[in-house]
Amino acid sequence: MDTTATVSAVETVGRDTYALRFDAPEGFAAEPGQFVKLGTDIDGESVARFYTLSSPTVGDSFEVTVGIDPEEGGEFSAFLADAEAGTEMTLSGPFGDQYYDGESRAVVIAGGPGVGPAVAIAERALDDGAEAAIVYRDDQVSHADRLDRLASRGAAIHLLDADEALDDAVAEVLTGAEGETVFVYGFADLVADAEAAVEAAGGDADAAKVENFG
Repeated sequence: MDTTATVSAVETVGRDTYALRFDAPEGFAAEPGQFVKLGTDIDGESVARFYTLSSPTVGDSFEVTVGIDPEEGGEFSAFLADAEAGTEMTLSGPFGDQYYDGESRAVVIAGGPGVGPAVAIAERALDDGAEAAIVYRDDQVSHADRLDRLASRGAAIHLLDADEALDDAVAEVLTGAEGETVFVYGFADLVADAEAAVEAAGGDADAAKVENFG
């Protein structure tokens, strides 16, 4: 789908991290873990980037979580940081097949802005009566309130520092149960560490659903 979407709300959910909620265009549907392409015109030039959904479902609205580097971010990052209700953007998608699809146990390993799809998948899994676990590695915790609510609902939540090894936490949340699926969302170093940790814990990294942010 190629259309436009309008920001309905913006919330700060961590240091230099924002949750942008959009009014969903008619006919737009997506699953947690899929991503969309958002864009705008800046100085007469079209600029667009991909962002993974951080909402467990899409109804009248959907959400993406955006991490912005104030020193290295470009013009589009600055545009997103200043976005407010009523801001209109181009929208394409959804894209990707690495999303929650009714698995009976979802284990999400995430870093940085990967926390967005992590909380979305875990919330959807619990809403569907399934089990969920999150291993989240970052020096600054984003979506802390949603992580706390997930823990109170029975999800296993492990919060690690950015330089902390994943192995012990991943070994603790992997059960080998039938229907258990590993999801990985983050930049290349996180993805490599996650795949190694899954293998070390006796899991199958090749069977994981992985979105590498580059």
